[in-house]
Amino acid sequence: MGRQPGFFDLEERYAELSKAGDPLEKLLRVVSFEAFRYRLDKALNRSDRARGGRPPHDAVLMFKILVLQALYNLSDDQAEFMINDRLTFKRFLGLGLADKAPDAKTIWLFRETLTEANAIEKLFAVFDAKLKEGGYLAMSGQIIDATIVAAPRQRNDDDEKQAIREGRIPDGWEETPHKLAQKDRDARWTLKRARAKTPKAEGAKGVEIAIPIFGYKNHISTDRRHGFIRRWAVSSAAEHDSRRFREVLDSGNTGADVWADTAYRSRKNEEFMAKRGLRSKVHFRRAPGKPLSQAHAKANAARSKVRSAVEHVFACQKGPMALFVRTIGIARAKTKIGMANLVYNMRRLVWWDGRTAPA
Repeated sequence: MGRQPGFFDLEERYAELSKAGDPLEKLLRVVSFEAFRYRLDKALNRSDRARGGRPPHDAVLMFKILVLQALYNLSDDQAEFMINDRLTFKRFLGLGLADKAPDAKTIWLFRETLTEANAIEKLFAVFDAKLKEGGYLAMSGQIIDATIVAAPRQRNDDDEKQAIREGRIPDGWEETPHKLAQKDRDARWTLKRARAKTPKAEGAKGVEIAIPIFGYKNHISTDRRHGFIRRWAVSSAAEHDSRRFREVLDSGNTGADVWADTAYRSRKNEEFMAKRGLRSKVHFRRAPGKPLSQAHAKANAARSKVRSAVEHVFACQKGPMALFVRTIGIARAKTKIGMANLVYNMRRLVWWDGRTAPA
């Protein structure tokens, strides 16, 4: 019969994980999760337990589970399993070896409560305030962009699609509550343009193709100096990028320059920025049937070098974080995408801390 692991065995295992560079341990060291407690408790609106009943799981512990889900693209069932399975997850959450993880239903209910309280923006603001307290001010101008976040595809017939576009519930759906609960009436289809790979040849360009994607859009503004997301908004994938321009424009940035691609260039946006003393670095758009002038082409090339930094955010969210909306409806998608934006900023802070740490 095998020997049961003792306290010192566990400490030795943790020491080995630390030596290997446990990223969650670094996150714990850099991010003060207790700073979120007040906003979490306000959102949960927990009464005192004087009348008895089973005490709820600690709010900060549950919030840290959402952080794990955002970091590793975990469903509620996967999160429950992984917490019970991984020592690094247990240490991150402050659980002992014998402590069981909150079950998938509890995780779902916690996130649902935060969604109903519309708490994600307040939690994001808590961390942004901590960044500023730490000297990470929004500086040197801002970069605005949007990306599509995929969601499970819906298979509806033409009549159902038309009803959804008109804001109606399709006939028969209300009589089948289970079906209605599984249908996302807020997400939309859109086309993502890309270039297909072609055989290598001198001067050859890939053929442009349009890829249909169903889901939502994550609209963000990052500061040029530090690369943190400062403002964000969520819409259906079909909404034009420029519709959320004013919403994500960060008035707190100390720099006046605003970078964005051609989707954001319009007379109204240019006038809006000018009235607020902002300098437009939005890409110039080619007039229909006419080539871009040499001066505008040169300006666009210079602006692309700055604007391309925002792609790091989306590459991280769609690469290591594998951002995907599994939930139904825009309110839940907002919580999911908002957590991804918040956790990206946490990762970014860990990166900055590593750069500034003494050798």
